[in-house]
Amino acid sequence: MAVRSARQATTGECAMAGATVGFVGLGAMGQGMAASLLRAGHRVRVWNRSPEPVAALVAQGAEAADGLAGAFAADTVVSMLANDEAVERLLLDPVLLAGAKATAHLNMATVSVALAERAEALHAEHGIAYAAAPVLGRPPVAAAGELNILAAGEPEVLAGVEPLLAAMGQRTWHFGESPHQANAAKISTNFLLACAIESMAEACSLAEANGVRPTDLIEMLTGTLFPGPVYAGYGSMVAERRYEPAGFKLPLGLKDVNLALTAGAAENVPLPFGSVLRDAFLDALAHGDGDKDWAAVAAVARRRAGLPA
Repeated sequence: MAVRSARQATTGECAMAGATVGFVGLGAMGQGMAASLLRAGHRVRVWNRSPEPVAALVAQGAEAADGLAGAFAADTVVSMLANDEAVERLLLDPVLLAGAKATAHLNMATVSVALAERAEALHAEHGIAYAAAPVLGRPPVAAAGELNILAAGEPEVLAGVEPLLAAMGQRTWHFGESPHQANAAKISTNFLLACAIESMAEACSLAEANGVRPTDLIEMLTGTLFPGPVYAGYGSMVAERRYEPAGFKLPLGLKDVNLALTAGAAENVPLPFGSVLRDAFLDALAHGDGDKDWAAVAAVARRRAGLPA
């Protein structure tokens, strides 16, 4: 196989009319994202470790890929896996990449900066363009095609996959020409979200301990100082102690806090709040909250304050 640099994957090669898209990873987010591609008229070939989501997407018009190799036989691959371990084990396989026909791989998972750098280098060795595009939004937002997408990669590669990004999201935010920059932006964003949840939990505990209803506090805050979806959405969950059904499970929150701590350590960036968050998430997991939304970390603040569960 003739090996090309990532810069040789042109717009026409990456995503042209009639091209096939291999989609790997049909979890709660991936299902909606793949369905959005189908609605936009893309030919989508799907693969997942469990067969049920594949069958659901096939019923909507997708093709079932013949294994990972079948997904990487498409013109462009989009992947949405859970974590570094899954990406490393399933997608960073030199044999898989050596046999791939795809000219571009768009990794939309939240992974570490270090893994993004390894993935870019390994794909380049096999002549496959690599870009990162993690997302902001919960499963219903993914299903509606209204994600915010944080993208980084070589400009011509991102231009090539722009029709795919447009089908899955309401806006794409660009963070640089190196894929790991998008992952750094997403890790930083999730770290800030975790800090916001923890700060709301502590503020609500303080108010409740002094006879103030947390719901009243959150209503005032979101109507004055802190409007917007984060404080309104997570604030109401914290105030009402409403952690199910989980839109983003607590172990994934711990994963993202650890990603932030690791990325900070690599660049000598202290994240003192990160250590507090990590211990709070571990406390929540130790108390059996692993199947709840990551907003359930607020229960830890309540326990520390001696408030009833």
